[in-house]
Amino acid sequence: MKNETRDILQTKVMGHRGAALLAPENTLASIRAAADAGATWVEIDVYLIAEGGLIIFHDDTLDRCTNGSGVTREARPTDVAELDAGAWFSDEFSGEKVPTLLDALECIQSLNLGLNLEIKHDSADVENIVPAVMAMLRDHWQDNDKLMISSFNLAALEMCYEIDGLRHLAPLYEDIPTDWQEQLESIEAYSLNCDYSRLTEAQARAVKAAGYKLLCYTANDPKKVAAHWEWGMDAVITDDPTQFAALLIN
Repeated sequence: MKNETRDILQTKVMGHRGAALLAPENTLASIRAAADAGATWVEIDVYLIAEGGLIIFHDDTLDRCTNGSGVTREARPTDVAELDAGAWFSDEFSGEKVPTLLDALECIQSLNLGLNLEIKHDSADVENIVPAVMAMLRDHWQDNDKLMISSFNLAALEMCYEIDGLRHLAPLYEDIPTDWQEQLESIEAYSLNCDYSRLTEAQARAVKAAGYKLLCYTANDPKKVAAHWEWGMDAVITDDPTQFAALLIN
């Protein structure tokens, strides 16, 4: 496991989709909002679209977070570039764009933030997204100790591991499976990232006893994860880093 050699996670608070309660999720504005709130790490989603495009987006359809509609995977990069990804959130963000992966990598590094990049891919054809994402990271991301790659798709993380065994990988779970340790060991995972509301104390302590970092999403009320810190949780992934302001003070 990667954390035997270096503890890359120098924070207890990670902004979710940037800072999804402070600005439109998965936009550069949201990433900047997280930084302004004091977060030093952000989580964002990378999504494969038509013509091999890689954008920062969460949903399978464009409707909720843009003024467009239709299946995200089928959208062309030139069309996505024209969409408004901010007006749905508030007038203040009208005209905000859907970032490309490269846009986001450049923005995050300019702010000196760490990145948890979630590969959003529910299909079996991981070979269509993973090599492209890994090539982009190889060419445009500088500091491996400020990068974590996460996914609910274990096959995607397995391919990441095959391409570059030095990346810090993090399987994502809603309900942690019984064979979680086998899965993490198979890719020399850095952490286990899971739904805080479904995590049990026994599971948390087992993850920590096995030597892995434990990150919990999506916690927006500090009181609801108060016990989780006692169980060994290392960091929360939150839509509003200001709710955990006391933990952001170095």
